[in-house]
Amino acid sequence: MTLDTSEVATEIGVGLMGLGVVGGGVAATLLDPSQPVSRKVGCPVSLKRVLVRDLDKERQVPVPRDILTTDPADLLNDPNVHVVVEVIGGEQPASSYIRESLSRGKSVVTANKEVMAKEGPDLLSLAASRNVNLLFEASVGGGIPIVGPLMKDLLANDIRSIHAIINGTTNYMLTRMSRDGMDFDDALKEAQDLGFAEADPTNDVEGIDAGYKLAVLASLAFHTRVRAEDVYREGISGLRARDFKYAQELGYSIKLLAIARREGHQVQARVHPCFVPQDHMLAKVDGVFNAIEVDGDLTGKILFHGRGAGREPTTSAVIGDLVEVARKLTSGSDPVPFMAPGDGLAIAPMSELISRYYMRLSVADRPGVLAQIGTVLGDLNVSIGSVIQKDSNPGSQTAELVVTTHPAREQAVQESLKCMRALEVVRKVDNLVRVEDWPSD
Repeated sequence: MTLDTSEVATEIGVGLMGLGVVGGGVAATLLDPSQPVSRKVGCPVSLKRVLVRDLDKERQVPVPRDILTTDPADLLNDPNVHVVVEVIGGEQPASSYIRESLSRGKSVVTANKEVMAKEGPDLLSLAASRNVNLLFEASVGGGIPIVGPLMKDLLANDIRSIHAIINGTTNYMLTRMSRDGMDFDDALKEAQDLGFAEADPTNDVEGIDAGYKLAVLASLAFHTRVRAEDVYREGISGLRARDFKYAQELGYSIKLLAIARREGHQVQARVHPCFVPQDHMLAKVDGVFNAIEVDGDLTGKILFHGRGAGREPTTSAVIGDLVEVARKLTSGSDPVPFMAPGDGLAIAPMSELISRYYMRLSVADRPGVLAQIGTVLGDLNVSIGSVIQKDSNPGSQTAELVVTTHPAREQAVQESLKCMRALEVVRKVDNLVRVEDWPSD
């Protein structure tokens, strides 16, 4: 039997799924003898069950053995568990556990970006049908409050765009590559040695993690369903130290940006490296910090900035959601209202993007090369902004060209790269990075 949400609760029981870095932080807070959560809620909030994989594993946070279990049914069937906190991560079995918890009338707090990106609207609809809460502030931006503001405080706004740095691992690597001239492999190894990057860093460096988070933010901001697969993704593994050198010469920083923009009846959602003007606030966000810029028609641009990952900031977001849910249960308040997606905005194809571009090419060091490249670009209506020849190599008789363009269509730029690769004078297209421009207010 679960808690009847029409009644006022006098004690809140919590079931915790996962006892890793974040789970340990949540457990430590709930088991703190000073009872900070209970004081904030106004009634006892106690940890009743903790789901783990190994009962005998040594843990930094001492948890009473009698509340540990390896069987999810022990937690899901416990009538004294009113709120389930899911910090397992990954799509399965976390998704099934969240769905089952909601179906049984238990409120859920989750930090799971992948589940919320793929199934968020369905799970929120299920929570509404069962008259329980599903809160997920920790799924995006760690300790940065962004989900709550998009669901409540900014509802009066028509959101025009989101520009976000929402992966601390890649932002740390890009900072080291920019400031210290490190190449990708060295920056990655350092991030792994410091514990910022996983042994398998694919989710971070290929933009998958940021893509999940952007899908959640875009769905909330534009009141439509943006799926993880709707987000165009491109990682940072193709960047080299020389790209940062040229970016600085041109007046830019390079950041992995997650961008969502509404254009008429379409939503554009993309994650990729960008040239960001050095005087823009996002260009100054370094290290493992995250930042999210929201542009609303009433508020204008607002920047949320802080630590986006790690035990303390993520625990802060999870406990904040838990306190909100517990207060609603103890006051008999209705759950947080769920705004169902509207009729749906179309997802703008990446091929329709209009942007400026930076290209780095290795070419034959002889007359007429630029004319051939200019002809290819001109035939596809891509206008050259500037061309700089760098680092001639007499031995190989090659030179490096750095080309920037005026605003052009993505499809035309990609086609031009194919044509340039076919030119005998072009040895290699070394890189292509988009230049992000902010419309003036």
